[in-house]
Amino acid sequence: MTDSPVVQAPLDPKEQPILDQILTIRDELSLLKQDKSTYIKSRDVLEIYDRLIEERLLDHLKEAAFFSPKDLESVSQALDSMQETLKRGSESHSPQLLKLLENRLDTCRNILGELKLSLSDLSLELTPTYERLVSILRSISAANTRQKFPIGDVQGFQNQLHEIQATMVDGHFLAEDSTTPAGQQVATDLLNRCLLWSDIVLSRQGKIDERFKSTYDKLCEIRNQLEKLSITQVWSLRETDLYNYQRQLDRIDESRINGNFEDSAGNKADLHAQRTLLYLIRRSYAYIYTLINSSEPVSEALLPIFNQLQTLRRCLHEVKRSGGVSSPRELYPYSMKLNSIDSMRVDGKFMVGSEIPEGQGSVNSLLAECFDLSYELRVEAED
Repeated sequence: MTDSPVVQAPLDPKEQPILDQILTIRDELSLLKQDKSTYIKSRDVLEIYDRLIEERLLDHLKEAAFFSPKDLESVSQALDSMQETLKRGSESHSPQLLKLLENRLDTCRNILGELKLSLSDLSLELTPTYERLVSILRSISAANTRQKFPIGDVQGFQNQLHEIQATMVDGHFLAEDSTTPAGQQVATDLLNRCLLWSDIVLSRQGKIDERFKSTYDKLCEIRNQLEKLSITQVWSLRETDLYNYQRQLDRIDESRINGNFEDSAGNKADLHAQRTLLYLIRRSYAYIYTLINSSEPVSEALLPIFNQLQTLRRCLHEVKRSGGVSSPRELYPYSMKLNSIDSMRVDGKFMVGSEIPEGQGSVNSLLAECFDLSYELRVEAED
């Protein structure tokens, strides 16, 4: 294929396992293509594609070094759903394909385990504060990439950070009973990171270094197109569209040198350009991941819930596009409906009797997205 990059030997020995994994995937796909005795359905290849995106998303979460327990819970549920899919297909699919997918799952679970370990010291008392900080940081990054820089919004986010900081006593977050809960370091580090990022974003006001403007424009275009796809009807989506977007992202992501974006003269991007470009890449990969899950077949038993969540997502997006809400109370009907749907789950799964219907990944991903949208709107309204 003309758009496939040339395989080069990794400069960093640590990159060798990553190259080996990618080459294994390529070899397995080539084997499946050449095996004329086995009929390979498009869904089989999409299973591999799904895990590649899942692993990329996990790698970027690890690199970003900020994520909430809810993020990890959503990914964990998706991996569990994939494991169930593998079990159901064990008698009807190629052993080579199944082995490849099992390896992908193992890799993803290992990365997920590392991410969970990094938050293992975070206490239940500090989790709400930590999750709010994650949401604020993402909101600032999103505002930083808007076509017209919303200085008032970013100042509002910064004020929220100062309010959180003002609750600290002698440099510590306190629980309601005035004790010092575990997880101080991880929460304090994130708060400091948020404060620094808000200062940088306000100073730049959406203007990226001209050396990286073309890359920035390209990533904004990809992000915007994926965002439009995410709020259109699922059946209007073609998997080839996602693959094309993913390949464009891969080429930009793989152009980094030791994790850094560099200009034509080999000079590294400043912190603002580096974080801005990485945010756009991660946001786009997240959209692809969500769209892949949305294209998963949903059983008839789950369709009513799935359709309700699609409607809620469209409504929340419309509220966000129209400027948000003036009071958190306006979100009450949405929160009530989301909590009602969430309470239907048993151990994170939607059950029908003792059966686990197909489409768990799609419905859970859609539910998580709706909760995130609702939370972002509430945070903005509390400003």
